[in-house]
Amino acid sequence: MIPVVALIGRPNVGKSTLFNVLTRSRDAIVADEPGLTRDRQYGMGRIGPKKFIVVDTGGLSGEQQSLDELMAKQTLLALEEADILLFMVDARAGLTAGDEVIADMVRRSGKPVTVVVNKIDGVSPEQAEAEFYALGFSDLALVAASQRKGVNALVEQVLRDYPQQEETAQESEQGPQIAIIGRPNVGKSTLINRLVGEERVVAYDQPGTTRDSIPVPFERHGKHYTLIDTAGVRRRGKVHETIEKFSVIKTLEAIDRANVVVLVVDARDGITDQDLTLLGYVLDAGRALVIAVNKWDGLEAEQRDYNKRELQRRLSFAGFANVHFISALHGTGVGDVMKSIDQAYASAFRQFPTRQLTDLLEEAVFRHSPPMHHGRRIKLRYAHQGGRNPPIIVIHGSQTEHLNKAYQRYLMSFFIDRLKLKGTPVRIEFKKGENPYAGKRNTLNRRQRAKKQRMMKFVRNKRK
Repeated sequence: MIPVVALIGRPNVGKSTLFNVLTRSRDAIVADEPGLTRDRQYGMGRIGPKKFIVVDTGGLSGEQQSLDELMAKQTLLALEEADILLFMVDARAGLTAGDEVIADMVRRSGKPVTVVVNKIDGVSPEQAEAEFYALGFSDLALVAASQRKGVNALVEQVLRDYPQQEETAQESEQGPQIAIIGRPNVGKSTLINRLVGEERVVAYDQPGTTRDSIPVPFERHGKHYTLIDTAGVRRRGKVHETIEKFSVIKTLEAIDRANVVVLVVDARDGITDQDLTLLGYVLDAGRALVIAVNKWDGLEAEQRDYNKRELQRRLSFAGFANVHFISALHGTGVGDVMKSIDQAYASAFRQFPTRQLTDLLEEAVFRHSPPMHHGRRIKLRYAHQGGRNPPIIVIHGSQTEHLNKAYQRYLMSFFIDRLKLKGTPVRIEFKKGENPYAGKRNTLNRRQRAKKQRMMKFVRNKRK
């Protein structure tokens, strides 16, 4: 079970900044202005070996009027969803009446609470710690989220009672785990029933029929699989029923548990912003991906051509995934989906020798050299595999921290193409090589000066 961590606090205390640090993204808008976050924002977090789901919430000012009242409702829902609460406060602003009101609210929730004192840069840590202990919580952490200071220690502190989730490269007895995700009423349950050949889950022409993530084991051609039917994820502004509020959490947990994710898209709507949000969750988790465009048989030829062009344009960043145009109701193209699932699963767990990856790195650099940084070359020396599901390629070199995003994307695309991976992303991690002369510069300078002095003395003696 992946823990759910909710960020609670007044406006402008740094919740969105910490959200971006924990999820290693820029999904939450950050600016020096209160009230930018209104709905709940979800993301997959990972610090070291620990994985968790992060929920960002709108700031609470204590005023129960108009927008602030709506934001308070979103925050209360986040309190119910969460396993752990991070109550964020501002060290520079000090303890306020609003903090005390929020403290009463989170205390009544009965959930484990850690007070996160943010913006401690330029502030006396001892003074900030003493001031916020007055809120009455025993767990307190000091961080500077914008500088990532203290964040790792914070995660270790709040997740100390949760075991590390192991990345397994072995098939379980149930076979590959396949999560079927998508918006409500796109045909996820119908697709599962078609794949297993019987009515295993309720399929009805009404959104919201599936309320939870349902595992469905089945066997095909002598191989075992487990399909995971998930609740449809609506836009947060349209989630009114209390029973639906956990749909995003359950879907994120299903994505993390899965080896392969099938994103089901409604052909009549094309690719929507909510589909792209779900796709972002899959890419953040690094899961193998297959895209199934359902209800394709109900479109006219002209609309099909237009939708194909739009899909190609909007899904260009996920070009590694196979796209299938299917009819789950009638079975058209469904067999090809299973072939792509097998292909994606095999690619996600492939093992590559270091020699092969290093040769490919040299070829990639020869074709397109890394950009210069302040007039100095960025050198990429060798590569090896650092993990599977997804394949992780670790590249060693010098000044690798200065490689821009465009070149990193080039390397990822190059490795996917040359390794003939289909259906899985590749993660590139960079390791900076240690300078063998680090710490010896003064010693070398002394030796050079001594040598120079001996030479000058020799020249003077010879002149005499």
